[in-house]
Amino acid sequence: MLETTERSAYPVPEDFEVMRPEYTDLEDGTFQASITIVPFRVTGISASMAGARRAALYEAEKTYRSYHPSYRIASPFPDSFEDQEGVAWTRVPASRREELGDYKFVDADGEEDFADIEQMLLWDVRPVTKATEE
Repeated sequence: MLETTERSAYPVPEDFEVMRPEYTDLEDGTFQASITIVPFRVTGISASMAGARRAALYEAEKTYRSYHPSYRIASPFPDSFEDQEGVAWTRVPASRREELGDYKFVDADGEEDFADIEQMLLWDVRPVTKATEE
């Protein structure tokens, strides 16, 4: 059986992970990270520099998928988790994501709300890990 691999000029998303981003303070409380692999550039915006880098890496995945439609983008978040603010997040079933968003959470008013991955990256949502608990 012949093995076929898709090829394109666009670098694989992992190539962007090893590049150092250029950061811009957008002066509205957010940061923009730009990662360049000439001639390609991805950018992400978030409430922190680390969040902006994560958003740029997610953009690299989305752009790669536009070149390779069979490529599946993994969520940068677990299916369910608690963030550093104590908010519980749960992944929405795939059949409802287009309508509701990628994740549901309970807001500060006790109301159930939804957000897509791009919003979560912009807000710099981060799961609590054992290292951040200690």
